[in-house]
Amino acid sequence: MPVQEYAIIVAGGKGTRMHSDTPKQFMLLEGKPVLAHTIDAFLSYNADMTIILVLPADEIESWKNLCTQFNYHPDVLLTSGGDSRFQSVRNGLNAITAEKGLVAIHDGVRPLVDSDIIGASFRLAAVHKSAVAAVRLKESLRITDQDTTRAVDRSQYRMIQTPQTFDLEMIRNAYKIRETPNLTDDASVAEQAGHKISLFEGSYENIKITTPEDLVVARALLQERNKQG
Repeated sequence: MPVQEYAIIVAGGKGTRMHSDTPKQFMLLEGKPVLAHTIDAFLSYNADMTIILVLPADEIESWKNLCTQFNYHPDVLLTSGGDSRFQSVRNGLNAITAEKGLVAIHDGVRPLVDSDIIGASFRLAAVHKSAVAAVRLKESLRITDQDTTRAVDRSQYRMIQTPQTFDLEMIRNAYKIRETPNLTDDASVAEQAGHKISLFEGSYENIKITTPEDLVVARALLQERNKQG
């Protein structure tokens, strides 16, 4: 029997670094909200999968209005987030009633994730219980210590992305640990709970939209994809 697949899309960001009053997940990218592109990426991978969309409570009505405006009505389970990403993911996990399965946790503002990356994350998580997208660094890296700096070997480091996909039971139990400031993503939560983290090759196109420049890059990448069919 196939393992049930779930996706938790966490969209709790504000528009602070975008210099906008509009939350970045609601900004338009090629004619529709960024968040709609993200949801569609997962539905393109598997139209029947269960998607849990986690939004701040005070943004839910805005999202519903956007859906009406764009006649966009995806089959997702909507739930409210918490005061932090940790709490929001935990709320998303609590919205899943099943005990077994695999769950991909993804940033709502990574709209260019594709089916190959999503599929790879589920396949690898089925074997290793965790599968976290990551890419190699392109630039040189230095570490600073007050007024001195030194070069480090960039081949030993990875930039972490989402999706971060896990065995459902494992990650749900991991999120029972106490929240601390160093738990910045799901992999760090699972690791703190004592689990080994497996990385797989992500994509440089799988950018996270946090600044105006990111939106420009995302638009250019999306236009190129559309040109290539």
